[in-house]
Amino acid sequence: MIQAIVFLPLIGAIIAGAISIFGAHARNPSGDEVEHHGDTHGADAHATAAHNDGHGDDHDDHHAVEPAAAGSRAAELITTGLLLLGAGLSWATLIDVGFYHHDARIALFPWINSGDLQVSWSLRVDTLTAVMLVVVNTVSSLVHLYSIGYMDEDPYRPRFFGYLSLFTFAMLMLVTADNLVQLFFGWEGVGLASYLLIGFWYQKPSANAAAIKAFVVNRVGDFGFALGIFAVFMLIGSIDFDTIFGAAPGLTGKTIDFFGWHADALTLTCLLLFMGAMGKSAQFLLHTWLPDAMEGPTPVSALIHAATMVTAGVFMVARLSPLFELAPNAQAFIMFIGGTTAFFAATIGLVQNDIKRIVAYSTCSQLGYMFVAMGAGAYSVGMFHLFTHAFFKALLFLGSGSVIYAMHHEQDIRNMGGLWRKIPYTFAVMCIGTLALTGFPMFAGYFSKDAIIESAYASHNAFATYAYFLTVVAAGLTSFYSWRLIFKTFFGEPHDQEHYEAAHESPLWMLVPIGVLAVGSILAGFPFKELFTSPHGVEEFFRESVKMNPHILEDMEHMPYLLGQMPSVMMLLGLAVAYLFYIRRPYLPVELARQQPLLYEFLLNKWYFDELYDLIFVRPTKWIGHFLWKVGDGKIIDGLGPDGVSARVLDVTRNAIKLQTGYLYHYAFAMLIGVAGFITWFIFGVGG
Repeated sequence: MIQAIVFLPLIGAIIAGAISIFGAHARNPSGDEVEHHGDTHGADAHATAAHNDGHGDDHDDHHAVEPAAAGSRAAELITTGLLLLGAGLSWATLIDVGFYHHDARIALFPWINSGDLQVSWSLRVDTLTAVMLVVVNTVSSLVHLYSIGYMDEDPYRPRFFGYLSLFTFAMLMLVTADNLVQLFFGWEGVGLASYLLIGFWYQKPSANAAAIKAFVVNRVGDFGFALGIFAVFMLIGSIDFDTIFGAAPGLTGKTIDFFGWHADALTLTCLLLFMGAMGKSAQFLLHTWLPDAMEGPTPVSALIHAATMVTAGVFMVARLSPLFELAPNAQAFIMFIGGTTAFFAATIGLVQNDIKRIVAYSTCSQLGYMFVAMGAGAYSVGMFHLFTHAFFKALLFLGSGSVIYAMHHEQDIRNMGGLWRKIPYTFAVMCIGTLALTGFPMFAGYFSKDAIIESAYASHNAFATYAYFLTVVAAGLTSFYSWRLIFKTFFGEPHDQEHYEAAHESPLWMLVPIGVLAVGSILAGFPFKELFTSPHGVEEFFRESVKMNPHILEDMEHMPYLLGQMPSVMMLLGLAVAYLFYIRRPYLPVELARQQPLLYEFLLNKWYFDELYDLIFVRPTKWIGHFLWKVGDGKIIDGLGPDGVSARVLDVTRNAIKLQTGYLYHYAFAMLIGVAGFITWFIFGVGG
């Protein structure tokens, strides 16, 4: 069963890829490149065309879809059907492994045999894996289903669905890995797939730039992750998880000579591994790629933010919990970064106006919460929030896509308003997602997010108080910007009357998935609370798949009542302020921005991280590259090398040609001069 779960998306990707190739040939048998401009590339590309050119409804090349229409539908249905089957099998696996304790190691084939490095390709199935299988396949299958409606005008749908399935397969390889090399294979696979999907509309320069940015920023984190894997192999001599976990306690107190610095071996190794998680999960300092990933189609945003790429870092830390539990200084750093990210991203979300970017910064903030739990040693609690977050974040992204679709591809919430009358179903599910995200009682996020804040308070981490304070504040900020999105989008007077009048609900392909996710945003919380947060439930459910801080769950139960209620208080406070600002006194936000222009610009420009990185890294790198190109390569290497030698040869030959005039008297004169010189040398030289 597990083999089917893992490889069904790969089969779908191969089939969709074949259909894409043959469909492209059917559309254009000559093989010449056909230029498509963004006006038939789904809802988001329509938005870009409308924004840039003042129109978004041109369909001049829509006929290009027709020859491959049947193939496109086949690609959509095959990939979606395989993912739905995989999702059903994943839930069955979770029940089988989590409740009946049928863990498994399935060896597929040997992979690398080089000296001490022995790597086999095998699948590891335990509770941690089963939880991730459910998250990845459930969300991915619903995203596939949603995309059938959302991408209905795009001529390259088979390629899109092939990329989606490839993305899912890479994530499944990551979560079923039984060793670090196999995990790294899936890790890089999701990076590649994200590059392909973010830059899916490659005719748009902004999409290409966003894809490259995501790829480059992740390379920074992945370099640290690779060094961490090297360090593990150097210390233990193996990259197999069971061997690593067995040998880890023996590494306590050992040091590594790191450029003359005798660092604690486990601390340095865990920090390097966590550097990879910072890149993949868009944590503070390596977060800049995530908002720009909105350039991809909306279903891609949902898949990246809810189930695949950004959750890879959280999963990796949980998988390697036996290592991190032995490195308290590394855990302190994880908690510091997590708490900082939760607050930092929430502050930026306060003033964003693009509906997808608001939800994107929400993802960044929620990932910070998950790492706070990891730093506290409450790995099951962090995984609980990952589990619940997958449902309500996918719902918010796909619901935003439905709003964009209804508003003729408008994404700026300042141009919306009053939409609850036009799209009541989308409004209802978006409210459910917002209630879950903000931690409203009895919705999924209430149970998981509050548990994380409790774990921060209960832990003995050096940054416990810091993380508790920032996550509580972030809860209030999250509530404010989430309800700001709802109020400005669905309430008030319409700001774009033409688009408002034409607004309508999305096709059934899109409404069914967000309805299912709305149910998940309610039911993913309370029924699973005991399994993820109670001492006995975690011990029975997760068993050996995570190595927990032995006392953290018990200490969470003894949290002071008032401190435990602070997240709910902040949630209600954020809702009240948002209601005051955008329903009762809508002039207040404008007035506040006018009174605090520096703060407003600081937040609107995302703490100027992009500008800072451009100044520190991008411009010097470009200057160095230009210098090496023009001076190093052009003037020195080519100038003194091939180009220089060939130029001197030409100079010599041009001057030699001047001696060959063709006149007899010139040659006679030259001979006479030569004879005179020879006689002079003979007389004076020999005579002397």
